Amino acid sequence: MKKTSSSHHSTLNELNITPLLDLVFVLLVIFIITTPQMMNNLEMTLPSGKPPPKTDKKPKINHIVVDAKGQTYLNDTPVTIPVLKTDLQQMKAEDPGVSVVVKGSDDVDYQNMINVLDVLQQLDITKVGLATETTP
Repeated sequence: MKKTSSSHHSTLNELNITPLLDLVFVLLVIFIITTPQMMNNLEMTLPSGKPPPKTDKKPKINHIVVDAKGQTYLNDTPVTIPVLKTDLQQMKAEDPGVSVVVKGSDDVDYQNMINVLDVLQQLDITKVGLATETTP
């Protein structure tokens, strides 16, 4: 006679947990991926369908030019760095949202541009543009 029944039943007593572990790891990965997206509360102000109110007043843009000799001009008026600082302080006192465009000559010493940008940073003027020229 054959005694296969006793050896055959011994393998059924063990439980194969590999598919259960795969399922647990897949669920863990899903929770890891979706949890940060659920916690991200980014508040956005969406634009309305209304057009902005019309104003005839154009914003005044102040121009600062630094030429090749290192001379600084504020709205076509030659100024030194301390005078530039005081003039910009007065402009900021009148209009807290003062706008400035800085243009440097191609041959300007870089330190002169740094001095102008440093004054703008000290006065916390954030509406600053750098003028460039495109060559045809």
